[in-house]
Amino acid sequence: MSNSTSTSTPTPAIKDWALPYASHRSPVLGRNVVSSSQPLAAQAGLRMLLAGGNAVDAAIAAAMTLTVVEPSGCGIGSDAFAILWDGKELHGLNASGRSPAAWTPEYFKRLGGIPEKGWNAVTVPGAVSAWVELSRRFGKLPFEQVAQPAIDYARNGFPVSPVISTLWELGAQKLGAQPGFAECFMPEGRAMRAGEIFRSEAHARTLELIAKTKGEAFYRGELAETMAAHCKANGGVMTVEDLAAHKADWVGTVSQPFGDSVIHEIPPNGQGIAALMALGMLDELGVGGQPLDSADTVHLQIEAMKLALADLQEYNADMDHMRVKPQEELLSRDYLRERAQRIDLKHAGDPRYGAPQRGGTVYLAAADESGMMVSFIQSNYMGFGSGVVVPGTGISLQNRGCSFTTQSGHANEVGPNKRPSHTIIPAFAMNADGTPQMAFGVMGGPMQSQGHLQMALRVLRYGQNPQAAADAPRWRVTGGKKVAVEPAFDAAVTAELRARGHEITVEEGNGVFAFGGAQLILRDGNHYIAGSDPRKDGQAVGY
Repeated sequence: MSNSTSTSTPTPAIKDWALPYASHRSPVLGRNVVSSSQPLAAQAGLRMLLAGGNAVDAAIAAAMTLTVVEPSGCGIGSDAFAILWDGKELHGLNASGRSPAAWTPEYFKRLGGIPEKGWNAVTVPGAVSAWVELSRRFGKLPFEQVAQPAIDYARNGFPVSPVISTLWELGAQKLGAQPGFAECFMPEGRAMRAGEIFRSEAHARTLELIAKTKGEAFYRGELAETMAAHCKANGGVMTVEDLAAHKADWVGTVSQPFGDSVIHEIPPNGQGIAALMALGMLDELGVGGQPLDSADTVHLQIEAMKLALADLQEYNADMDHMRVKPQEELLSRDYLRERAQRIDLKHAGDPRYGAPQRGGTVYLAAADESGMMVSFIQSNYMGFGSGVVVPGTGISLQNRGCSFTTQSGHANEVGPNKRPSHTIIPAFAMNADGTPQMAFGVMGGPMQSQGHLQMALRVLRYGQNPQAAADAPRWRVTGGKKVAVEPAFDAAVTAELRARGHEITVEEGNGVFAFGGAQLILRDGNHYIAGSDPRKDGQAVGY
């Protein structure tokens, strides 16, 4: 039996899904809020809050639902990270997976490199362990209840939204030949179109089994055996032992003061360290005195980000393999001051990494009236990830393995039982007095740390409301002196940046990586202010 079917429908009433006119959203205010990249997922989270659950229950329900309603960004085979404030302290969870034991440099040398598609791009998927661990430690509702909205959408179907249908088509063009993809995601021999109903009974059954066994079936039972057998049959080397060895780790956070706030990120292997480094440089430069969208302010952001990304490229890796200490060395004030001094206000640079002295993703946020706040992200990486979908299960798998390098001796060189340098990162801001301030994140591959910098600057330094920060046009460093900006970027600022030596291109976002999609929840006394990104199908809901 096919694991997915679509319902044939008459000619759609809507023939043009374009949104050609400028529009302005208002921020959502409430004592309980959820902000997600897809409306049905946000509402699934809100249902948990209305049922007496907390922000963790809401976040898990939204995350599980996103594997159904936004498969172009995540799946049951995703990786995940979370930062949460439990009402008393901050916690950081790393649920990214490690490489199979058979992944050696020699293995990929024989293959001619690390592919972006297929089983040889897949590390052990960690998202399921994140859902289970968050629920076990902090959830209020039964795990099976939290999973129910996702199961219902998978079994009974949902109308595919316009943005996701576009990404679905792009994924089908690239990955349609990968094992299991067409069976699951091309039930009529093509990608799903906007407004069509998609359902996946296999996905529903898998989520039910995960919920019933609290993830045991996925890592040490029936589903693990099915994944390992499919991997072996399709040229991969992941085993049941690799899956059984996986665990999510409570890793705390790394942090950086930024004005009256302290920004927190997950420690490496995530790329959040780059956002912290850039923000630290901007503090050293006294950013905040010039208008927010002026050429000076934008130029300094870009230059700080380039320096941070150069260090990220050289040093970021599995914590057990890093040659420098993230908090003590990369985030030391002396090092960030020295890096900041390399920035020329009038000229674009093309920096290399420094030498510190020894001394296709979905993001969501949830907050409740008890004060609990959650910043959560999960991803298949490049859209649908590896393209592999395990038949009969609805499990689509990430391609995080291609984030390793084959460069001999590099901290992020591919090897067995190792986490790759990772793009997905949740962020959290605390007030200087130790109270929670904002849960935020930006989807979109290498855009994420750059988006964190822009969101933090807008809301925490310049006081923009979260919705305005999400709406604002963004820039993205693409390598060397190359910078992409969105079409709505101020033309005069773009001209001045070019005059300073930046190689500027104006790009339309395509919803995959481009300029990312942001969700933010800011605490304001005893209520919250939430924003969501119009670049995707983002929505914030609350009461």
